[in-house]
Amino acid sequence: MKKPKSFLVLLAALSMLLVGCGKKVVEIELHNGEASKPQILKIVDLDDAWDTILNNSTREFIGGHPIDEAFLTMVTADYGEEVIEKIASFANFTTPEIWYACTGKSIHVLWYDYCQRTGLERYSFDRTYVVDKAPGEDIVMDFTGDFSLTEGVATTLFMDSQINGIEDCFSEDLLEEMRSADVLMINNEFAYTNRGQALFGKAYTFRAIPVRVSNLATIGADVVNIANNHVFDYDETGFLDTLETLEGASMPYVGAGRNLDEAKRPVYYIAGGRKIAIVSATQIERTLNFTREATDTTPGVLKCLDPECFCKVIKTAKNNADYVIVIPHWGTEGNANYGPDQVALARAFVEAGADVIIGGHTHCLQTIEYMDDVPIYYSLGNYWFSTTSNMPAAYSTAIAQVRINPEGQIDAYLLPCHFAGGVTAKLHVEDTTYSDIINSLNHLSQSAVIDEQGHINKK
Repeated sequence: MKKPKSFLVLLAALSMLLVGCGKKVVEIELHNGEASKPQILKIVDLDDAWDTILNNSTREFIGGHPIDEAFLTMVTADYGEEVIEKIASFANFTTPEIWYACTGKSIHVLWYDYCQRTGLERYSFDRTYVVDKAPGEDIVMDFTGDFSLTEGVATTLFMDSQINGIEDCFSEDLLEEMRSADVLMINNEFAYTNRGQALFGKAYTFRAIPVRVSNLATIGADVVNIANNHVFDYDETGFLDTLETLEGASMPYVGAGRNLDEAKRPVYYIAGGRKIAIVSATQIERTLNFTREATDTTPGVLKCLDPECFCKVIKTAKNNADYVIVIPHWGTEGNANYGPDQVALARAFVEAGADVIIGGHTHCLQTIEYMDDVPIYYSLGNYWFSTTSNMPAAYSTAIAQVRINPEGQIDAYLLPCHFAGGVTAKLHVEDTTYSDIINSLNHLSQSAVIDEQGHINKK
C-alpha cells in the first residue's frame, strides 16, 4: 500500500530524530511536504516538553485520548526524558506515528498501558488480547473462509475417521501456517448445541455438539466470526449455547451477542506495539429473516444490509485502534463475481475507516480489489466445509493474509489452497492449481494484481 509523500518525508525526519541525539536542547527539522521552509521546535527541558505536548497536540496526534500529566509521567518513567523531548519536538505534527517511532508503541497502545495501570479509563478490556510480538517484526494475521464441524456432514465424518482427528484434515504445512500466525480468524458457519429446534423452512441447518469446540484451538484459531446466516440455525437456544460454548473455551468471537451492544463490540489485538480492531456483520439474509438481528434486549447477529449501524461500529473501532479489519458476510452464493450491493457496502465501510475488508458467504472465491488504498477480499469461499454426507467435489480456496510491517504499512497477500477428499492443503508456486487460482482472480480484478508470491498490489 503506497504512503503519501508527506508520510515518507516524516519517516526521513524520524530517522534523523532517532540517531544519537543526546543534547538537552533538541532541534528537529520538520517538513510537511508542502511548506517551503522547515519548522524547527526547540525543547529546553522536561517541563517544556510536557507543556508543548499538552498545549499543542492535535486530536489526531494523541489518538483522541484525554492525555494529561499522569499519562506523560508514565511515558517518561518507561522511556526516559529524552524520548519525551523528542516526541514534543513533533507535537505540532498531525501524525501519531511519532509515538511508535520513539517508543515502539502506538498512542493507542500507550493509552491502553496507561488505563491498565491506573484503571482510570476503561474500554473494551474484556475483548482486548495481547500477542507476544516484539516491535520490529511483521505482524501476521490469517483469515479463512467457511469452516464447519457440523454433525453428519462429509468433512466431519472424515475427521472422525482419522487417527489425528482435525489435524489430518489439513496438510502439514497449512496447519503450521495457521498455528504460526499471530492471529488466525475463521468463519464459524454453524451453531454449537445439542439443544433447540432446527428453524422451520430453512433448507440447510448446521450444528455441532459443543465438545467439538476444542478443535478450534487445535488448528490454531484465535478468534471466530459468527456474524453469518447459520449461527442461529437452532433458534435462540442453540444460539445462546454457541456463545456459552465459545466463552467456555476462551475463544473470542465477533459479530453477534446477547444484545445489540454485545454484537457491536470489536475484538482488539495488541501486537508489535500496534492495536488492531476486528469487526464483523452480516448482510445475509437479504430477503429472508431466519437469522435474527440483535436488538437492545434480544440476542442475535449484527446486520449490515443497512450499513448505518455497522459503520458507526467501524468508526468507534477506528477511534480506539491503529487499524480496523472489517469482516462482512455478503454476496450471492455460488457467484464468483461480486455484486453492486457488495461494492456499495464496501464504499460505506471504507469511508467509515476500514483498513482491510475480508468477505465471505458465497462458498466460492471472489476476486480482490482495491478501493482507494483499501484491499478488499470480496469472498474467500469455503475453507473446510461440506453440507451433506456426500463428500463435495474438490474446490479452490485461500487464506487472506494481512501483514503490518514495522513502518506501519499494510501488505496484503493471498495464500492459495485446495480442498479435496476431506483435506484442505496449502498450494505452492510450482503447483498448477496455484497459478490457476491467481490467474483467475487477476483476470476478474479491475484494480489489483496478485504476483507469483501471492503479494497483492494496487494496479
